[in-house]
Amino acid sequence: MGPPRTVFVVNPHAGNGSTGKAWPRIEARAAEFVGPFAACMTGGPEDATRITREHLRAGADRIVCVGGDGTLNEVVNGFFDAQGPLRPDAVLGFLPNGTGCDFRRTTPIPAGLEASLATLREGNIRTIDLGRIRYRSHAGGQCSRYFHNIASFGLGGEVVDRVNRTNKACGPFVTFIAGTLITLCRYGKKRVRIRVDGGDERTVEILNVAVANGRYHGGGMLVAPDAVTDDGLFHITVIGAMSVPTVFRHLPKLYLGGIERVRQVSVQTGRTVVADSDQRVLLDVDGEQPGVLPAEFTICPAALKMIMNAPPARR
Repeated sequence: MGPPRTVFVVNPHAGNGSTGKAWPRIEARAAEFVGPFAACMTGGPEDATRITREHLRAGADRIVCVGGDGTLNEVVNGFFDAQGPLRPDAVLGFLPNGTGCDFRRTTPIPAGLEASLATLREGNIRTIDLGRIRYRSHAGGQCSRYFHNIASFGLGGEVVDRVNRTNKACGPFVTFIAGTLITLCRYGKKRVRIRVDGGDERTVEILNVAVANGRYHGGGMLVAPDAVTDDGLFHITVIGAMSVPTVFRHLPKLYLGGIERVRQVSVQTGRTVVADSDQRVLLDVDGEQPGVLPAEFTICPAALKMIMNAPPARR
């Protein structure tokens, strides 16, 4: 018997442990929808990347991530090594089940077990862009990784650092909004230097900067309303420094839309972003906090095949 063609990479700790508890039920239903598969449980950071690479190299052609955006980021990185994609024709599936599942809000990947398994069974494949970030680790070394949704720096990095050290039992919205409000009251504005597509460098005082492939992050914040995952562009949202009362006044726009109408916010598109600062500025990469500025962000067009719902038929 050859290697399994479909492998589920499961983070049992996702969703504050709910994924591990639900896995026996998920496993049984998945077998009915997609047929035979192998399942691998992650045990710690970077396990999902390692497991994905091992199985792609062994001949798997479909990897299904079960978890949140952090697990999905690790699995995405498992599709690549230093030389590029391991298996260009391999496809990625996603069963959202975690504290943060913001990516599916942008793409036609449904929530709910039955709907997401039906999407896997139908097997419609769409090609998406990825971002690649080169940054400085906390130990001072140079690192590189891919991201499927949004990488940001400033307040977002501070919030993720706090959220990932707290209990997430209240769910993604309450967890992230509480983390944002607490961090906001303690956050000092950051002065950063930014250059987009090799243009003029500008120095700005920021609350946060989002370099977006998807539209949402932070448990449902609509930070890049016009972003799409296959246009070959980042959608870059620069939220300038503002007073705490001003932030509170405009906070609903982060969830309901309209952030681009705030005076202190600017938006643009680009293929590369370079950012640096003399201060310690934390990164948020798909809900994880891997390091600090300086960083360079590069769009990778049509980098990954992913299973999603088919677009609606034209009338």
